[in-house]
Amino acid sequence: MNCPEHYFDDLLLFFEGWPLELGLYQGLYELLDSARLPGVSVHVQKSQLSFYGRHLFAAASLPLRRKKSWPEHCLVVTVGLNRRLDSPRVAAAVEPYPGRWTHHILVSEPEQLDEELLAWLREAYEFSESKR
Repeated sequence: MNCPEHYFDDLLLFFEGWPLELGLYQGLYELLDSARLPGVSVHVQKSQLSFYGRHLFAAASLPLRRKKSWPEHCLVVTVGLNRRLDSPRVAAAVEPYPGRWTHHILVSEPEQLDEELLAWLREAYEFSESKR
């Protein structure tokens, strides 16, 4: 996976004070990196870590606006798909445009960084690559 020059420094700043979430993110990064998707890069931004192919296809963020039912420590993984996922793992799903669904998936345990999540990340990548 391609990373900008200051990625690691920016990553540590992003997760400052959030060590458990940093560990979950590192697992997510390794999971996505293992998929060997062509041309994928990651960028640390102010509110999220964004994963790009030709277009943005997924993101990871901290749960700064946490719902009471959410775990105390978790990472929010966001994927964009052309369909609504029917899974209890999806904390929220919205359709901002017809045929484009944004899903927020909570990851609170390393075991949740699994093949199902990887399949959704791959699907999001393929969907984003199909856009003009």
